[in-house]
Amino acid sequence: MSGMDHGRGNSSASASATAEAGSTDFNDADVTFAQMMNPHHEQALEMAELADGRASGTEVKIEKAQDPEIKTMTGWLESWNKPTAMESMPGMDHGSGDGMMSEADMEHLEGMKGAEFDKMFAEMMIEHHNGAISMAQDEQKNGKNADAVKMAGDIVEGQSAEVKQLQGIVDRL
Repeated sequence: MSGMDHGRGNSSASASATAEAGSTDFNDADVTFAQMMNPHHEQALEMAELADGRASGTEVKIEKAQDPEIKTMTGWLESWNKPTAMESMPGMDHGSGDGMMSEADMEHLEGMKGAEFDKMFAEMMIEHHNGAISMAQDEQKNGKNADAVKMAGDIVEGQSAEVKQLQGIVDRL
């Protein structure tokens, strides 16, 4: 799926400038959003790397464009004097609704090729995106930091569109 940006939207503006903008106006929901979305984005990048050499066509290959969001959220956490990761990631397990894949899921996907890979990748990425959408919607409802709430909106919009594209792939396979 060339052109997929995983909800990056226009949030690729200078990470440092964004990290400083409104950095003093935040709450616990903003911190949780940034701390949980970073590993979520990192796993999406790991999944995208698996598509190289395994996907049957370019339709499943995705653009790896979540790095700017990771850098921005890390910058927010640093400017808020908050840890860039949670001590333990409560609920960050496969099947918990956050869309994170287990290590076994990732290994299973890594062992596949062609159409079989395409279908499993699309199904896993749909679950992964739906988890990100849920976290972003929570941020939209409960967050205080305007930049974080805006990024959450970009994630909801971008990843909802990608879920539709991915579902089209699953339906064809």
